[in-house]
Amino acid sequence: MKVLVIGSGGREHVLVWKLKQSRKVDKLFCLPGNAGIAQIAKCVSIKPDNFKAIGDFAHRNKIGLVVVGPEDPLAGGIVDDLRRRRLKVFGPSRKAARLEASKVFAKEFMRKYHVPTAPFKVFDNPAEAIGFCKAVEFPAVIKADGLAAGKGAVIVKSHKQAESVITDMMIKKSFGQAGAKIIIESLLQGQEVSIMALADGKTIIPLLPSQDHKRAYDGDRGPNTGGMGAYCPTNFTTEEVNEQIRDHILTRTINGLNEEGISYKGVLYAGLMLTPQGPKVLEFNCRFGDPETQAVLPLLKSDLYEVMMAVVNQKLASFGQLSWHPGAASCVIMASRGYPGKYATGAQIAGLTGKHENGSYVFHAGTSRRENRWYTAGGRVLGVMGMDKDLRSALNLAYRTVHKIKFEGAQYRKDIGFKASKPIEA
Repeated sequence: MKVLVIGSGGREHVLVWKLKQSRKVDKLFCLPGNAGIAQIAKCVSIKPDNFKAIGDFAHRNKIGLVVVGPEDPLAGGIVDDLRRRRLKVFGPSRKAARLEASKVFAKEFMRKYHVPTAPFKVFDNPAEAIGFCKAVEFPAVIKADGLAAGKGAVIVKSHKQAESVITDMMIKKSFGQAGAKIIIESLLQGQEVSIMALADGKTIIPLLPSQDHKRAYDGDRGPNTGGMGAYCPTNFTTEEVNEQIRDHILTRTINGLNEEGISYKGVLYAGLMLTPQGPKVLEFNCRFGDPETQAVLPLLKSDLYEVMMAVVNQKLASFGQLSWHPGAASCVIMASRGYPGKYATGAQIAGLTGKHENGSYVFHAGTSRRENRWYTAGGRVLGVMGMDKDLRSALNLAYRTVHKIKFEGAQYRKDIGFKASKPIEA
């Protein structure tokens, strides 16, 4: 079977890497891909928003499965477009993807269908939002309504800071039209956990729980990023908590969408806070998380292609339980200096030999290659994965690989997994 993966980051690299392990996949394409992906799949110079060109390519090359990685084409309706052309696509429809594309839609949906989340209020007028903050209990959270590359949620600790953030989002348009509406909500306290679940419109199968590290610097300091690292599985979700997540969040969400006439097929990502009152939703994403996928999918023993086809063909119920490798996996993001703000690219990368230590793999997020030399080409450059018998060993393996890779301005967190483990050799 020929498979096409859409996207160009670390998430897409791990998807291609995992799909390549299937005996049923004989050829892999990725568009537009990146320099690292090009080592294991054929990259195609088509932009993910050019739906017609993608459909034409898929038909011309007899693609049996299209896997959509990033949120923007999902929100734009690529799945609907390709399905109209009778292509098999792994990913939710445009209506289903509104759970991620609009935080206002998601919050109002959760309120309607009794999915636990933080109390909130929606604003489309900056003066009203600033006035509301005079009576808010701080700290609070301000979120841009639309897609903002994982950076649209800001914790504010004072009215002055809230006014500044609202001005940036709504008046200065720091996130463009994504900030035309904002949400102000209570700050939830507890352990944060990411749950990605496969859904075929009827059946839900959760993947192993993971934990992302959103802040740029050690100790969860600094600005929000797209994610600086992750590990899997977490050690603080009990069976009772897992049941609450499945019954009160995942099932209610899928059932609620069905009541709205929306069949959800793909991955439903729930960013959760485990509060004293139980798990509550921080956000929904409608695709594999990045970098959580770099820590979760390496542990998957089941054939990813077969799993995805079960989702597409609405046969997840007959697929049975997923099989997992024992142990743990971690991912450490190596980023360019300045990320998530302004950063330079074009720095030469040393130490990328192409050889991978047993249990370690380097996923490319933003690299280019010229004359057999690697260069930085993005904010998040590499995702260094380690997999071993336990979390401490997995983290040590990942960091040993990180220490072998050098480029000017490289920044990475040295405390990935700090909430679940003792200090590692960073």
